[in-house]
Amino acid sequence: MFRPMSKTQTPHPGPGPETTHFGYRNVPEDEKRSLVRGVFDSVAPRYDLMNDLMSLGIHRLWKRTLIGWLRPRPEMSLVDVGGGTGDIALRFLERGGGDVTVIDINKEMLKVGRGRAIDRGILENIRWLDGDAEDLPVEDASYDVYTTAFCIRNVTHIEKALSEARRVLKPGGRFLCLEFSHVVLPMLDKLYDTYSFRVLPALGEQVAGDREAYQYLAESIRRFPDQNTFAKMIRDAGLEQVKVRNLSGGIAAIHSAWRV
Repeated sequence: MFRPMSKTQTPHPGPGPETTHFGYRNVPEDEKRSLVRGVFDSVAPRYDLMNDLMSLGIHRLWKRTLIGWLRPRPEMSLVDVGGGTGDIALRFLERGGGDVTVIDINKEMLKVGRGRAIDRGILENIRWLDGDAEDLPVEDASYDVYTTAFCIRNVTHIEKALSEARRVLKPGGRFLCLEFSHVVLPMLDKLYDTYSFRVLPALGEQVAGDREAYQYLAESIRRFPDQNTFAKMIRDAGLEQVKVRNLSGGIAAIHSAWRV
């Protein structure tokens, strides 16, 4: 595992041609995938707890907001990327969605999701695939909706993941991304920084036994583009009618767009 960098340290300059960021570290591009997998292998059994700690317990409300904005229908097909534990997929089906494909690079996360589906008696209209957000193992123009929640900030090339989102959507298909974002309220910003870099890693160590994973997760949020920058990246990928909803003062945000 890596040695975490404190918020007071200065991160390295921006990634070069063959490096990318992993939290506040620069690493070779071909190493990031395995590093991210290691983090989520560690937290998979405690994924809900991880999100509770990182979102101050309100990630469930955010996910409910995403599904409410989507308004699932029986004829609607969904691909949920990076959603191995099934949080979005199971909500989609329970709210009346048609069929769903869950794709995740992490087999441990998929194992958790399958177990949840079985526990809820959901055995039909759902499939689980091991796959990379930058190279999805599904056909062009095959889904009505693409969702991703708390995943895209962990990919090596965000622009490739967005290009793949457009590729797999049918014309008229919907893109929805829920991700931790940049706080827009000044006082909340300072409080959340203190929580993220001082309290969260300590809680991760005490509760989940992995301080370094939670340090990376806090750093990865700060390295992710702000709401407007990410909206531009979505437009640059060929998706249109981009809208943003800030949640809890910008701690998280939902980006919506369409393949026209």
